[in-house]
Amino acid sequence: MSKLELTNVNTYYNDFLAVQDVNLRIPEKAVTAFIGPSGTGKSTVLRTLNRMHEVIPGARVTGEVALDGQNIYAPDVDPVSVRNTIGMVFQKPNPFPTMSIEDNVVAGLKLAGEKDRKKLKEVAERSLRGANLWEEVKDRLDKPGGSLSGGQQQRLVIARAIAVEPEVLLMDEPASALDPISTRALEELIFELKERYTIVIVTYNMQQAARVSDKTAFFSLEATGKPGKLVEFDDTKTIFENPSNKETQDYIAGRFG
Repeated sequence: MSKLELTNVNTYYNDFLAVQDVNLRIPEKAVTAFIGPSGTGKSTVLRTLNRMHEVIPGARVTGEVALDGQNIYAPDVDPVSVRNTIGMVFQKPNPFPTMSIEDNVVAGLKLAGEKDRKKLKEVAERSLRGANLWEEVKDRLDKPGGSLSGGQQQRLVIARAIAVEPEVLLMDEPASALDPISTRALEELIFELKERYTIVIVTYNMQQAARVSDKTAFFSLEATGKPGKLVEFDDTKTIFENPSNKETQDYIAGRFG
C-alpha cells in the first residue's frame, strides 16, 4: 500500500528546473532510500514530500504529492499541518543547544499550545524510549541538548520529530556526521521505527541503503546543467543485485558518480 505518491512532480529554483517528472509510489511502514550522485535532486525531492522545498525563496513544485490519496499541495492544505504529519531529520543534528533534553523533545507540542506538564513529561519519555535514548538520558533530562554526543543528538532530534506523532519520517543523510558506532545504532533504530512509520532516507552510503531500506530510488542526470531524474525504482535487493538500467548498474558498481 502506498503512503505517498508523486505524480509528474517537477521541482524548481526560480526558473531552473532541478528535478523533472518524478513518478513514485512510496510504500507504507517501510524504508525507501534515495540514492545517486551529488546534484541529482535527491534531497530536493525529499523536501517536496513535506513542503519544506517551498520555504526556500523562489522554490516551487508542480505536479502532485499525495499523502493517503490527498494532495498536500492543494490550496486548502496547511503546510504546517503537513510538516507535523511528515517529520524531517536533517543531515546535521539540530537540537536546541541550550534547551534541556526534555524541553527539546516536546518543543513542537509546546509551540502548538500544549501546557499540561504531566502530558508533556509522558510524551517526552515515550518519545525518548521510541528513539532508544531514554536509558542514556533519563537521569539528566534537565541538562542541555547540546551536551549530548553527536549520535545522541541525532536520536534526540528523532525523538522530537516523533513526539508530535507523525505518520512519515524523512531523513536527509542522517548518519553522514556520525561515527561508525553511532551510525549502527541509528540504523538499528530505523529498523524499529519502520514498524510504526513510513521512512524515506537520502544516503550516499550504498552499504547503508542496502542494509536499511526495503525500496530504493536511483536518481541521476543526463549532463551538468540538466535536471535530475528518477532513473529506476524497485525493491532494494533488485536494485543492488539485478537493476534493469545500465546507469543504475554502473553507479552501484562504482563506475561513475
